[in-house]
Amino acid sequence: MTASPSPAAAAGTITIGGEHEVSRLGFGAMRITGSGIWGPPADHDESLRVLRRAVELGVDFIDTADSYGPEVSEELIAEALAPYPEGLVIATKGGLVRPGPGRWDPDGRPEHLRDALEGSLRRLRTDQITLYQFHRPDPAVPLEESVGELARLREEGKIRHLGLSNVTVDQLDRARAIVPIVSVQNRYNPSDRASDAVVEAAERDGLAFLPWAPVGGHRPGQGRALAGVAERHGASPVQVALAWQLARSPQILPIPGTSSVAHLEENVAAAALVLDEDDMARLAA
Repeated sequence: MTASPSPAAAAGTITIGGEHEVSRLGFGAMRITGSGIWGPPADHDESLRVLRRAVELGVDFIDTADSYGPEVSEELIAEALAPYPEGLVIATKGGLVRPGPGRWDPDGRPEHLRDALEGSLRRLRTDQITLYQFHRPDPAVPLEESVGELARLREEGKIRHLGLSNVTVDQLDRARAIVPIVSVQNRYNPSDRASDAVVEAAERDGLAFLPWAPVGGHRPGQGRALAGVAERHGASPVQVALAWQLARSPQILPIPGTSSVAHLEENVAAAALVLDEDDMARLAA
């Protein structure tokens, strides 16, 4: 008997780094932490259920960072899922530090990035990070120094593939002159398309583009156009925002996050929502 395809499989697939084929609807593990992305979650067991349910639904790409909690998200992922199922890609990031709630300070010093990577390896209970992303360029440190250290960690076998986050096309090009880059993670959603040029660069060069705040950040699913298309399809505005991401480019891998199993299931169901040209035109207006 042939197994039924998973809900996430309806989004299609993308291959990361030429070797890791994953469903094109992932999970962002920022919101499984405490309020304000600080400290432990209010419901520890629900966070574990969310992670396990994501995998059950066919999600095989999970995005996190050492700054989520800080450290809490990575620890929860390992608690819920290690030893990891074959084919599951855990991507994490380093380069932001959290001196306190509401603080997200860049630290691109090579020594910090090395320490951050070692900490992520320990918390995730693995000897290699499949995809490690530089969380944000540090204005106080030349990009080439930060990326150069990550390239050395890759040569040492502690990182399989490298990605960047919160970068311009110029910064992407400068990094790629040093080491292969397989992904870019920038803020991007139907109401914030400032990274259109980066999406186009990713599509041109076969990089995965991971939109953060893929459904709109603090006000997810807001907007008259989203509401109109959602009503037409009998879907939620958040589901339409995710379907828009999937239709926008074959290189986009949305990573919506939540701390609720019910919201997770709603998000993954968006993989089956197909928008037509009229929908896309309305959302582009």
